[in-house]
Amino acid sequence: MKRITALLTLFLAMAFASCKSDKNGSENPFFAEWDTPYGVPPFDRIAPAHFLPALERGMSLHDAEIDAITSNNDDATFENVILAYDDSGQMLAQTALIFGMLCEAENTPEMQALQEQVMPLLAAHADKIRLNERLFERVKAVYDQRAALDLDAEQSRLLEKTYREFVRAGALLDAGQKARLKEINGELSLAAVKFGQNILAENNNYALVLASTDLDGIPSNVRDQAREKAEALGEKGKYAFTLHKPSLIPFLTYSQKRELREEIYKAYLNRGNNGDKYDNKQLINDFIRLRTEKAHLLGYPSYAAYVVADEMARTTDAVYKLLDEIWTPALESAKGELAEMEVLFKKDFPEGEFASWDWWYYAEKVRKQKYELDEEMLRPYFSLENVQGGIFFLANRLYGITFRPVIVPLYHPDAIAYEVLDADESHLGVLYFDYFPRDGKSQGAWCGNYVEQTYRDGKRVAPVVSIVCNFTRPTSNSPALLTLDETETLFHEFGHALHFLFHDVKYRGLTEVEGDFVELPSQLMENWAFEPELLKQYAVNYRSKDAVIPEYLVAKLRRSELFNQGFMTTELIAAALSDMDIHSTTEYAPFDPMEFERQALTEKRGLIPQIEPRYRYPYFSHIFDGGYSAGYYFYTWAEVLDKDVFEAFRESGDLFNKKIADDFRRKILARGGSEDGMTMYRAFRGKDPDKRAMLRSRGLWNEPEPEPADSLGMPIAGEELK
Repeated sequence: MKRITALLTLFLAMAFASCKSDKNGSENPFFAEWDTPYGVPPFDRIAPAHFLPALERGMSLHDAEIDAITSNNDDATFENVILAYDDSGQMLAQTALIFGMLCEAENTPEMQALQEQVMPLLAAHADKIRLNERLFERVKAVYDQRAALDLDAEQSRLLEKTYREFVRAGALLDAGQKARLKEINGELSLAAVKFGQNILAENNNYALVLASTDLDGIPSNVRDQAREKAEALGEKGKYAFTLHKPSLIPFLTYSQKRELREEIYKAYLNRGNNGDKYDNKQLINDFIRLRTEKAHLLGYPSYAAYVVADEMARTTDAVYKLLDEIWTPALESAKGELAEMEVLFKKDFPEGEFASWDWWYYAEKVRKQKYELDEEMLRPYFSLENVQGGIFFLANRLYGITFRPVIVPLYHPDAIAYEVLDADESHLGVLYFDYFPRDGKSQGAWCGNYVEQTYRDGKRVAPVVSIVCNFTRPTSNSPALLTLDETETLFHEFGHALHFLFHDVKYRGLTEVEGDFVELPSQLMENWAFEPELLKQYAVNYRSKDAVIPEYLVAKLRRSELFNQGFMTTELIAAALSDMDIHSTTEYAPFDPMEFERQALTEKRGLIPQIEPRYRYPYFSHIFDGGYSAGYYFYTWAEVLDKDVFEAFRESGDLFNKKIADDFRRKILARGGSEDGMTMYRAFRGKDPDKRAMLRSRGLWNEPEPEPADSLGMPIAGEELK
């Protein structure tokens, strides 16, 4: 949910959902007030054909609003410039938000064609406003007299952010530079569309179709999923495995057929790298060429330097310092994990060489051997219904909020919706869930708004929020049974939802936080997922309905908390480093992305061949079409914060401490970007973040804790963490 520009944020951030069209050809629903329950979008009346006319009208209205600001002959003031600018473009933003969500969760061929047409138009519209010389003159006039204005803290923050956004968008460039910047932004917007569409096609075009004789080791529930997928593909009597994680990971974990594990994993790794019409390597060159040129135009040595300057980290040196400090011990830990697995591997293949497609299979064998625990023992206790109920219970314990199913327009039959009620039973917002994979939906999981929290006529407009996932589907024999990773993912996305739902921000320009702060609320929620006290509330066997997860399984789960952490940390940091490296390019020359990756990770940092980075460049959507360019480190940076926040609950002796939760809500979740992230963090925690909790959680800190004066060194905003 990183800010790119005021207009394009809603498109390019990771947090999008979709709406399905109504096909009645009725009046454009974007041209009228919605009469829907709770102000949700009228999904049943929205068709793809409505978007272009609505976006064009939205841009026209926005132009008129900007013209009213620039043609005003009165002296520039906060009210007639900054506040007027903040209020402008609301119809466009709402329409663009829904369009962007659709392009992530229900991207039909019709929508794909529209996306290629619309995105360059929106990029050009954003540039026309941000590079409007008269508008910037008036913004600057207010900014230059800021010391003499009687502004409160939020007004001052809005003024400063608005001015900085114009400057970062190129307002200080000369006419020739502005013209070139517009060309670059248009090309980048189209490249992002094509990149994402190629990955969507690669995900949907592959299936490993097998006979029952090829399923040795595959659990029954995974077989059921594969059988139903094969039937949907017209392969009755067969079993189909896809590149979607709920299908891929169980196959890699349990299939005894090593050659088949190799086949499907290589298909996953080579998405966008097959030399065909979906190949993304030239697009990657285009991204780096254009982004590097853009950074130079704006006065930065690299695109990474441009991005990070506006985040908590401030400098690429600070980012590398954190990542490098984690990389070395994580890789050493992963090598130790590999050594354990190779003992078992050599029993099966005395002359073989352990490969990346073997990791999940032998890691699961080690887990069974060391902890007498395997995921199939746990899955009956983690039905989707129970996990969702556990999250609702946690939110109620911490914040007093409740959730009520509601009947509202849905954008897809899979979606469900809840009204969210605050502790005093007032309306807080609406929350949609969309859980399962389908053609047209991007991979992964995300959370975003259909309607953003704003103020209108002095009254809070409640948000409409969506959580979108790609979880294991139910089958004819069982409900949706989540893996531990899927369970943790739902807690994570729910944390984003709480951030949106609790927003109480007066100005639209203050809704966003820094990118490396945005994952704090989401990652914080993960900390509760497997706490014994919470497991007792929701981890109930779906068959018996009243058999709570037994203590011996909880104990095994707790003992295995650090299991495979070397691998998971290494693949995560490898992706963050490869992102920073490619965006730290200072002088572009044509390159092979795969060779660049090899040199950056294998030659320079010693990544072992048995581990692939979490994302390889040709399908690294986060950084090429997802708004996290030079920002995949955000997750690691925010992890320092979230683990330190959770320490506050631990230190209190009550993991459900309502006072601490209320402080977190008031001082962080409700504030949006009303202050910078570090200021809000210190106001909540009363001190700077401490990195040790994060290192301990990943098994990377085992030494006696030094005195507080001994710096542990993660600089944020120019300061050292202590």
